[in-house]
Amino acid sequence: MSSSTVDVDGPFYDDLRIGDRFDSAPAIRLTEGLAAAHHAIVGGRLRLAFDATLSMEVTGRTHQLAAPAFVWDTAIGQSTLVTQRAIANLFYRGLIFASAPAIGDSIRTVTTIVGLRPASARSGRPARGLVTMRIATTDQASRRVLDFHRCAMLPARQDVGSQAPRGETDPPRVDHSAAQLTSAVAGWNLGAYREAAPGPHFAELRAGTVYRVVGGDVVSSAPELARLTMNLAMIHHDRTIAGKRLVYGGHTIGLAAAQITRALPSLVTILAWQDCDHLGPVHEGDTLHSMVSIEQCEPLPGGGGLVQLRSQVRATDAEGGVSDVLDWRLTGLFA
Repeated sequence: MSSSTVDVDGPFYDDLRIGDRFDSAPAIRLTEGLAAAHHAIVGGRLRLAFDATLSMEVTGRTHQLAAPAFVWDTAIGQSTLVTQRAIANLFYRGLIFASAPAIGDSIRTVTTIVGLRPASARSGRPARGLVTMRIATTDQASRRVLDFHRCAMLPARQDVGSQAPRGETDPPRVDHSAAQLTSAVAGWNLGAYREAAPGPHFAELRAGTVYRVVGGDVVSSAPELARLTMNLAMIHHDRTIAGKRLVYGGHTIGLAAAQITRALPSLVTILAWQDCDHLGPVHEGDTLHSMVSIEQCEPLPGGGGLVQLRSQVRATDAEGGVSDVLDWRLTGLFA
């Protein structure tokens, strides 16, 4: 009897084509258990994700809000069918919540290749390229949840330096309208939130204010978070790939989001990202500190408002080296 060996692997850069669609990741139900495990790793103090009574009063849902970081980490994990061989993740563009999932909802994600660009060749370095993906996430009722672009670097099987970029390789920063930003929270009772939660609320916030989060967060349980979110990127699990495991980018963003809720504990929820750039690698054991800036405040007709925030994160490694690792612009909802 003959036998054969099949490698379980992900695509290389030059295996991909514009329009390739990846939709076979399992749908994931957002359960209380998964939410608790996620919170144990990235933390956060978003009130509606913990206070079920207040969450139901504000949102009108019969189950409490699923923390936005829990939702986007799960969606990104589902998209890693494409990036199992990722060398690094570079950026995200235009992430927006079209609806706000609650605990008990299920989400599924379709990932489509929209851009391919060879990386600059360097002597002695294997060939590689940048892959831009559009990630579309829906719930169990086929309601749109998330829609955004992600760009990752993948190795190539052969030299691709002479190839021209194809498709949408550098999506622009997206400035969503107030109507687009608030579609996910239409009907929410911000007055109830304002009455129940301590401030500072929207009326007390001012553009130009910068919050320095003095206490940092150590990066721990990195492979556990990758497993929890079904992230298949080998570099997050297998240290033999590059000699040292790289932390899942959602881990860095999740800790940055947790630090925002310490700086601004009255944040109702996160509605969108304008852009998010990974500036450098993060490894388990690093400690992250952030500066959170208020860039713009826009009142809403019914009270409360939208606040444009910027989170800039630095990592300190075990040897004391400090580096910039994240530059993230996002929109928060305040009552």
